Amino acid sequence: MSPTGPATPPWLWDAQRLQRTLRQRRGQLPAVVDPYGAALPAPGRPAAVLVPFVPGPQGWHLLFIQRARHPHDPHSGQVSFPGGRVEPTDPTAQHTARRETHEEIGLPPSAIDLWAALPLHRTASNYWVHPWVGQVTDWPRPLRLQPAEVARVFTVPLAWLAQPQHLERHWRMVHGVAVPTYAFPWDTATIWGATARIVVSLLYALGLTTAPPWLPPARRVPSHWSDESEG
Repeated sequence: MSPTGPATPPWLWDAQRLQRTLRQRRGQLPAVVDPYGAALPAPGRPAAVLVPFVPGPQGWHLLFIQRARHPHDPHSGQVSFPGGRVEPTDPTAQHTARRETHEEIGLPPSAIDLWAALPLHRTASNYWVHPWVGQVTDWPRPLRLQPAEVARVFTVPLAWLAQPQHLERHWRMVHGVAVPTYAFPWDTATIWGATARIVVSLLYALGLTTAPPWLPPARRVPSHWSDESEG
């Protein structure tokens, strides 16, 4: 059975007001969300993702991808936003988010109306991810998934994500260090790691959660704990 939730507040249907709220409250968020600190080597690699808003039956939804499964890929089967690493030919992070979204799910750059940037997020694989929030225009529209990279696309109501009982907090082992993280157990997939932290940053910027985007610092733990990678 798919999870359900109440409709989003009426003002959240107003795209212009959403943009204003994101830009006005951006200053209340940290510039960087990094739960790893010195546990990961500097400087890390740049990446960018699109945080896509699409209209749905319960108000705004966020669009996610589930990555294709590969036996030697630590991110195999994980849920994320469309995006990827910044290439030397990319003039900006916005360009990277649009380009990667087009490559992964066939959404043309002209179909994305970018609204605002969220804080820079560090991942366990030592990427510094620039999340860009935007609306997919003329939705629904056909998508063309890159099968080597994307297994499926699905959407989650923003109202469901904003319900506090759906947000879980965990400690996960990453590279021998216990790192605090968030998770949203949605239907048959769990949104967790950097993707969940980006969602919390978005909800916080919209005033839909009191959960802080920043988390306690990573800490050393006994070596018998097992490592996990995150998206």
